[in-house]
Amino acid sequence: MSRLKLFVENFFVYGFANIAGKIVPLIMLPVVTRLVPDTTIYGINDVLNVVASFASTFAVLGMYDAMFRLYFDKEDHLYRSTVCSSALAVVLRSGVVASVAIMILSKPLSRVFFNTDVYYPWLMLIGLQVLVSAVGSIVKAPTRIQNKRKIFVVVSVLNPVISYSVSIPLIIFVDPLFGLVFGAFSTSIADLFIFWILNKNWFKGKMNKKLAVDLMKFGLPLVPNLLVFWVFNSFDRIMISSILGPSYNGIYAVGARVAHISQLIYIAFAGGWQYFAFSTMHDKDYKEMMSKIWRILAAISFISWSLIYPFNELIFNLLFKGDYVNGSQVFPYLFLSPLLLMLYQIIGTQFQVIKKTHFSPICLSIGAGVNIILNLFLIPEFGIEGAALATLLGYTTSVILAASIACKKGLLIFQSKTIINILFFAFVMIFKRLTEPGLLVSLALSLAYILITLLTYKRDISEMLNRFLKRKSARKEGI
Repeated sequence: MSRLKLFVENFFVYGFANIAGKIVPLIMLPVVTRLVPDTTIYGINDVLNVVASFASTFAVLGMYDAMFRLYFDKEDHLYRSTVCSSALAVVLRSGVVASVAIMILSKPLSRVFFNTDVYYPWLMLIGLQVLVSAVGSIVKAPTRIQNKRKIFVVVSVLNPVISYSVSIPLIIFVDPLFGLVFGAFSTSIADLFIFWILNKNWFKGKMNKKLAVDLMKFGLPLVPNLLVFWVFNSFDRIMISSILGPSYNGIYAVGARVAHISQLIYIAFAGGWQYFAFSTMHDKDYKEMMSKIWRILAAISFISWSLIYPFNELIFNLLFKGDYVNGSQVFPYLFLSPLLLMLYQIIGTQFQVIKKTHFSPICLSIGAGVNIILNLFLIPEFGIEGAALATLLGYTTSVILAASIACKKGLLIFQSKTIINILFFAFVMIFKRLTEPGLLVSLALSLAYILITLLTYKRDISEMLNRFLKRKSARKEGI
């Protein structure tokens, strides 16, 4: 299989899987907000999810990425099975520790986040969910590592169906908060059950202490990265709840959920990216190939933002009622943030390939620091929009730093036209925010940017089309 076909197939197959998995939550979001009109309840549920994601970072300890990397070191089934078994043994231990810690500290944590200990039972449930989801992330890894894409399509469709089948009746007939929390918990259980049936043969071996140490040597340096990602994705929720109140966090959370439609692109990319990057890392033109992928995906990211931004307020007015419509304030910033994360991951993978993973914590930590500092100033001044802007600027800082290091180390090549295109996009984005043009003017500006971008990358587009047509012609001749 050609590298282009491998990359495109992974991107679009995982893209379809994740669109299938995410489209149901997006469709159901207006329904859920109508069933839960109190933004405070939605905000409390969001903070609980923030706690779960934070604890999961310590429970997994970077073992998922470590498994991916060490798996490709040898083409030996016994070795690969031992890698999987050793990773699971490590995560079982760390997951129990993280889960028990949350349960023990449930009352103090409830007082810290909500100024009352009323919500400690929910935190205890979150503690159990952390263990289940941590183990599940390892159990599902062999399917992803082996690039079994069809299975992910099926499971991605099944998961939200299970979640809403559980949560909606509980929201209506029992308690809105219980329904929101237990819906996510049921998905974690179903995920673990399904992938254990599929992959249990990979975990029949005993833990190899040497491999476990090697896994931790690779995975532990990634934990700061994951913590920093948590800061980017979640810490602003805590700051909003603390400074403005849970009701504002509920609005922010809904805006973020809609904006994260861009994660369909990012998750599709991430789903097949590690397999593609590590399986081609020994190719002679690897650096040139990575550089080309980066600039093409950067263009796709900026074009996507340009297409959807003009319809921002229209989307929220159509989908939501009440205070939830104010989520449009954060949409432009949070839509772009996952796409910047995708661009960062391309660079971060190169650090993993050369086993210099310490660069990632440095770049991400500086970006996260920028995010937190800006939150302190921007949230009191601009409210939830300030939090979203701080997140975007934090990601931007990390990408710039990582790109600078990658260039210096000769891992990527950035052409002048790419830099000019990025600066032009930044100008268009700032101009739109400051002038707030109407729909027609905003759409015209977006189309102008898209046209200029397509002309800038016409050579890359032409090469891709020619390769596609040649392969199509060759297949017809073969028939």
